[in-house]
Amino acid sequence: MQPLPHQYHATTHGLAEGNFSTTLTNGCELEVSAPLNFEGPGNTWTPEEMLLGAVANCLALTFRAVARAADMNWLEIQCTTEGVLDKVDRKVRFTRISTLAQLTIAAGEDRDKAEKLLRKAEENCFVSNSLSSEKQFTTKVLASQT
Repeated sequence: MQPLPHQYHATTHGLAEGNFSTTLTNGCELEVSAPLNFEGPGNTWTPEEMLLGAVANCLALTFRAVARAADMNWLEIQCTTEGVLDKVDRKVRFTRISTLAQLTIAAGEDRDKAEKLLRKAEENCFVSNSLSSEKQFTTKVLASQT
């Protein structure tokens, strides 16, 4: 990892009608619109989903680094994140974010170690750590049958 602080940039552009486009400095582009709950078309990523996706992605990538450092033999991770958007003190915000990390480990690997590494990854997920909403984290460790 490069020394901190790191800086990141994204630019969103759009017209009065239609979807917006969010572009990164490397040229990667993502089409964005409002969600159905805010009368959006429901056919693209939304800022709400991008936030939840960022939490899930950060957790999975942080786990990969933590597991590599601990020499953990794992096969697959799936992180599912759900959020509750509500009004608090006249402001709409995420009040709760729940994440389920489901990990498949190789046969013979230590389940307790896998669980511990998942929790370590969750504790070090900087995206999740940057949010003020209530957080719930659940793990499920499965052993490969092969």
